[in-house]
Amino acid sequence: MAQVEIYTTMMCPYCYRAKNLLESKGVAYQEIDVGMDPDRRAEMIERAGGRRTVPQIFINGRHVGGSDELASLDAAGKLDELLAG
Repeated sequence: MAQVEIYTTMMCPYCYRAKNLLESKGVAYQEIDVGMDPDRRAEMIERAGGRRTVPQIFINGRHVGGSDELASLDAAGKLDELLAG
């Protein structure tokens, strides 16, 4: 199973949407809350190529984007392939 990291904040509906999609696929993920942690937020921004919004999702170290991009990958049938790796 793939290593999935998701940067989130507590009150983010898009974060919940992304986590629900991953959970529906039985995928374990590491959640990194950047809400009150400026160092982790800076890490997220750097890893995500300057993106500042949450969630930011990484699968096996590869940045896949946010909730909309994750849903698009799933709709295109490509998410399961990434998660299998």
